[in-house]
Amino acid sequence: MPRQTRQHLTLADRPASEPTAPRRAAAYTRVSTGPQAEADLSLPDQANQIRGWCQANGYALSDTFEERGASATSDKGRPQLRALLDRACDGSRPFDAIVVHSLSRFFRNQFALEGARRRLAEHRVELISITQPLAGNDPASHLIRNVLAMFDEYQSWENRKHVKRSMNENARQGFWNGSRAPYGYRTIEAGQKGRRTKKVLAIDPVEAEVVRLVYRLIVEGDGRSGPMGVKAVCTWLNERGMFTRKLCRWGIGPLHDILTRPLYAGTYQFNRRDSKTRQRNPESDIVEAPAPAIVSGELFQAVQDTLRSRRPSEAPPREVTGPVLLTGLAVCGRCGGGMTMATGTSSTGKVYRYYKCSPQMRIGEKACKGMTIAMDTLDGLVTTALEQRLLTTERLQEILSELAARRQARIGPAQARVQALAEEVSDADIRLKRLYGSIEDGIADGADPTLKQRLDSLRTGRDRARDALERLREQLREPVAIAPERVEVFAREMRARLREGEVPFRKAYIRAVIDSVEVKPDQIRNTGRRDVLEKAVAKGPDAPPGVRSSVREWRTRHDSNV
Repeated sequence: MPRQTRQHLTLADRPASEPTAPRRAAAYTRVSTGPQAEADLSLPDQANQIRGWCQANGYALSDTFEERGASATSDKGRPQLRALLDRACDGSRPFDAIVVHSLSRFFRNQFALEGARRRLAEHRVELISITQPLAGNDPASHLIRNVLAMFDEYQSWENRKHVKRSMNENARQGFWNGSRAPYGYRTIEAGQKGRRTKKVLAIDPVEAEVVRLVYRLIVEGDGRSGPMGVKAVCTWLNERGMFTRKLCRWGIGPLHDILTRPLYAGTYQFNRRDSKTRQRNPESDIVEAPAPAIVSGELFQAVQDTLRSRRPSEAPPREVTGPVLLTGLAVCGRCGGGMTMATGTSSTGKVYRYYKCSPQMRIGEKACKGMTIAMDTLDGLVTTALEQRLLTTERLQEILSELAARRQARIGPAQARVQALAEEVSDADIRLKRLYGSIEDGIADGADPTLKQRLDSLRTGRDRARDALERLREQLREPVAIAPERVEVFAREMRARLREGEVPFRKAYIRAVIDSVEVKPDQIRNTGRRDVLEKAVAKGPDAPPGVRSSVREWRTRHDSNV
């Protein structure tokens, strides 16, 4: 029987009816910015060039993945790239190659590019750049590909640096960087510079009223609850159908941003956080410019002080909104430690509540012998002392008169210091304007490290002098002219509110006029500050002041508030 032989056909021996199937390819195109995508020039050009290359090199183009306005430093924010890589590596091998115009369209990050290329290679998918032909996987091609990727990454860093510099200067001149204005504002066109339309912020009258309401709720409350927390304000707004710009319910995060953003007090801050890591930048890198203010600087600072006082790191929440009237105010006269609530039960089952020295409760008598007093007793003694010895028309007028006399005595010696600080602030402003003018005219390079250090030094010195000047002027300001009738109304209303309402509401008014309640074996002493008391009388009982300080100044005699 003749032995059978196996015949091998080469491509040249195949019949004409069996042509070689073209290799399959997918195209990926990308532009970095929104304006480039809107211009609709670069993306079609990339697609046309890729299509022509595929026809000339025997590739069948099966699909095109188009990315508009996305950065190539990573795959974040690039859904089309992720879909392309997932499809190429799902095991079905829908195409043999991914074709791009240049490697920079795929990635501008050396490690990300090499990682994606190796992932594709494991699934036998080739990455091809039509303008950077690197055939094969030999060491020379690998080296050239890494060099190109490193150059693309460096170019991305340089572009980012120059864009950031121009945006900082744009913000410094008072223009708005960004498309959507924060809540309470809208953008309006302020002129044309080249092909770019400059925009500035303007107050939205409807949203601005909500912003002012939010600030008032934090500091004053709604007239029934006392000062409110951020979560309570969210609930208050949502219950009344006052939703966000997108008609969504308010949340703690967006509301907290409104309450802590200096923009609402008239200071536009740009470059506060790193665009990649979202970490807060150093103060020297933050650009500040004036902006239309929705709330006053005094109200903004009062809100910041209030929020700061409610941080768990500053004061336990029970001191601010807890059900105990003097928590955070009552201190032990023996060791100076805070006093907290303790309970006891009688033989009949009745529960008693006390204020007790916290160090003694936690550590024992080695820390302090301790002070204990019935809660109802101390609450009654404090409110009675406030009503009868402080919140009387005669006592309030006496305190205000002594404060005015003391302030008047300090005016003369401090005038020279005020003048010196004002000249220092003015000189720093003039120097900064000159440097900014040099940068705008191209005489100086804003990226020069020495110039940047000089600008930071001038800004820091100016701000320090300005803060000192404001504090000194506050100390030397003219006494507030308060009519006796207003003092009488304040005293009467405060006495009534110390006895009425929920505990958090009463606590807010007590904390508005005193700093601490010192409990000793033979006496109880209330201490506070004259200047805050003066502001409280000037504003009236319907607007409780902000956060109290621990400085104790208005008590002038040993027995003034016993």
